[in-house]
This record gives sequence, C-alpha cells and structure tokens, in this order.
Amino acid sequence: MIDPDKLKTHAALFDKMGKAVGLDLEEEAINGNLQFDEIAEAVLRCTRCACPKTCSRYLGGLTEEVERTPDYCRNADLLSYLKEERAMAAE
Repeated sequence: MIDPDKLKTHAALFDKMGKAVGLDLEEEAINGNLQFDEIAEAVLRCTRCACPKTCSRYLGGLTEEVERTPDYCRNADLLSYLKEERAMAAE
C-alpha cells in the first residue's frame, strides 16, 4: 500500500502540473472530461516518478504557463490530450 502522504504529495504535483500547462483539473472533472479513475491512475503514475523533487522545484519556479510538461512527466500524454480537447472545444 502506498503511503497516504506520498499520495497527497503526488496528487498536488499532478494538480500543479495541470495548472502549469493551463488546465484546471477540477474543472475538467466537473465538466466530465476527466473521470475519477483517470485521476486516480494519474496520481499513481506520478508516484512511480523518479523525479518528484525535481518536479516540485520546477513547478515552484514557474512564473507563467508553459506549453508542455517536462519530458520526465509520466502524465504528459494525459495533460496534452486534455489541453488539445479543451482547445478543440473552444473552436
């Protein structure tokens, strides 16, 4: 079983990474674009990352939105997909 503190840390990192690329993951969930199971899997993917301290420093140092996640992000595909879907919906 994964330590609850580790889950909280990685849930926060996932949320912050979403914000970094211009997504409000709570809004995505409310709008039905992101299911609970997808969120849970994304957080679990994040817990398997070898770079959480690097990620935390990266996110803490941002002053503006970024185009994409760093290469090491295990949720890059999901966040990119959500961003593309949001852009298509806005057209």
